[in-house]
Amino acid sequence: MRVTVIGAGLAGCECAWQLAKEGVQVDLYEMKPFQFSPAHKNSDFAELVCSNSFKNDTLEFASGVLKNELRMLDSLILSCADATKLADASSLTVDRQKFARLVTEKIKSNPKIKIINKEVTDFDVTQPTVICSGPLCSDELANFIQNLTGERLYFYDAIAPIVGADSIDYTCAFWQERFGKKGEGEYLNCPLNKQEYFEFVKALANAERVKLHDFETEVNFEGCLPVEVMAKRGGEVLRCGPMKTTGLEVSPETYAVVQLRKENKEGTMLNMVGFQTNLTYTEQRRVFSLIPALKQAEWLRFGVMHRNTYINAPKYLNRYFQLKTQPNIMFGGQISGVEGYIESVASGYMCGVNMARLLKNKPMIDFGTETCLGALANYLEAGSESNFQPMHINWGLLKPLDAPKNIKKARIAQRSMERIREIKEELSNEN
Repeated sequence: MRVTVIGAGLAGCECAWQLAKEGVQVDLYEMKPFQFSPAHKNSDFAELVCSNSFKNDTLEFASGVLKNELRMLDSLILSCADATKLADASSLTVDRQKFARLVTEKIKSNPKIKIINKEVTDFDVTQPTVICSGPLCSDELANFIQNLTGERLYFYDAIAPIVGADSIDYTCAFWQERFGKKGEGEYLNCPLNKQEYFEFVKALANAERVKLHDFETEVNFEGCLPVEVMAKRGGEVLRCGPMKTTGLEVSPETYAVVQLRKENKEGTMLNMVGFQTNLTYTEQRRVFSLIPALKQAEWLRFGVMHRNTYINAPKYLNRYFQLKTQPNIMFGGQISGVEGYIESVASGYMCGVNMARLLKNKPMIDFGTETCLGALANYLEAGSESNFQPMHINWGLLKPLDAPKNIKKARIAQRSMERIREIKEELSNEN
């Protein structure tokens, strides 16, 4: 049994690992280090581009439940993320360099995974294949996929800037997590008063953006809008989004805050939370320096914006991530229509496990909408064909539960864990 996996990102590595665990030989194709996408810089696998955070890691959030499901199922990516976690906080934030290196070492040391450093522009559609080419799929492969599906979609995703920690004015900032969560001190909050806030929003809305190519049309994903786009939508939009003060102990003069998060274990680099942008580098320096704490900031990386490619999942995929017309082909990661790091890992896990079962003539695992894994897969199958957009995991995707509001999320999380335990037991009884 042999499977081709295209792309060694989060989904591709998780998929390859799960296939190998089931005794399947894997040919894992990765075009780095000979060729890089516009957003990738690290030659290691599972490179984290937009942020070094896998988001909240508590059962109060659907993303935390999804992580717990994957841990219970022995996910490679979650184990590597836990091993390189930066701090004991409510979010799973990692040292992205150490994380990518650890994943790479694990994959390369697995005797059932053969690494082939080559760009894939086409493949044998009769052979078992999992496409995890990511949101920056090369044009040649995207064109080949378009011929398979008859349709190609894309939107634009933006990356937040990183500042040097020693260049920040700490007299204008304070360390604190929202709602007094444990791990206080993970986020550096940079406050603005009302006048400073509206001057900042005005400058942001009117700043010069990087021009798109003539053949490109900008289609933003609502869950990851550039801050300048939010600023153009109205003066209070940012204050209700990434610059909100909700859950923070602030002075009466504080009207909004900009949050920074540690980018590495040493804390020498800080990432602007929620500040994805497509402003020119000159404008980023000018506008972001209007934030009092960042007036003299050293910008270690400016934000950039890149095209994300994904297919119309409800039209072409089933809940097992299989192409409806060719079940031996699966799509994993963001190209399948999921959005986010942990969601990509989840899709890669499901592709790996179910591709192995397909090859062994075993029934596919349907995780059901009682679990975050199954709810995410169900969204891809049952979403709107006419207006499909990538989706983060959220409570609204899971099967409803009749319980008092104050305990409903906890009950849903408990139900999820119980279902995952049942699935593990069922799989154990097969052997």
